[in-house]
Amino acid sequence: MTRKALLMEFFSQTTSDDVIERSFTIGDLPGVLWSPAGSTDPAPLVLMGHPGGLHKRAVGMVARAAHLVTVYGFHAVAIDAPGHGDRARSAADADWVDEMQRARKAGEPLGAIVAEFNASIAERAVPEWQMTLDALQTLPDIDADRLVGYSGMTLATEIGFRLMLADPRIGAAGLGAAFASEGLMEVARGVTAPVQFLLPWDDLEIDRESGIALWDAIGSEEKSLHVFPGPHQRVPTYEAEDSARFLANHLLA
Repeated sequence: MTRKALLMEFFSQTTSDDVIERSFTIGDLPGVLWSPAGSTDPAPLVLMGHPGGLHKRAVGMVARAAHLVTVYGFHAVAIDAPGHGDRARSAADADWVDEMQRARKAGEPLGAIVAEFNASIAERAVPEWQMTLDALQTLPDIDADRLVGYSGMTLATEIGFRLMLADPRIGAAGLGAAFASEGLMEVARGVTAPVQFLLPWDDLEIDRESGIALWDAIGSEEKSLHVFPGPHQRVPTYEAEDSARFLANHLLA
């Protein structure tokens, strides 16, 4: 099925510390693009997915985007997932969130609820990412001849695996910390691009066995598993920097 092309409109721009930040919309989809200041040559693109419950301008997202831009010369882009950030939450999504909060308060396992919710969001988010990529690759400062990177954890991992399976333009991804549902593992088996996977060893909600099983299911010949102490909310700086280096090694060679 051919995707409908929608007009991409930039409506604000700021520059700070050698990073240009441009806010845009594609139809009613809001996003932000970070680019190198002063560069005249086209540069490749990294898609940045945000974790569940956060948004395109979360503090960690902005910091990682700045690192990708200033250290490696990438463009980095983020959009709000359905029901996140500047996008209204549907009634069905609100019910899922209420159920997660109830289960968390009761000390019940969250895996099945989160996996179902994330799969629903990912189904909607994948065509939005493809639409965003279509639009950005028409810009003269984006190198449309190079493969594209993807980076993200938790909800963004669910979206990332499904996007990689759907779109051959994704050439490498840094993912991690996701519930290994049967549906997501089946998707992961079909992924062939290089993947670096982060596993929080001491997470109270995403158990180690689930993360290891998901990594093991990835069909890529080139994949690596990075384990770090603590929960998924506290990814060490060295791991975030290594993920950026991993993308650069595959996309800038």
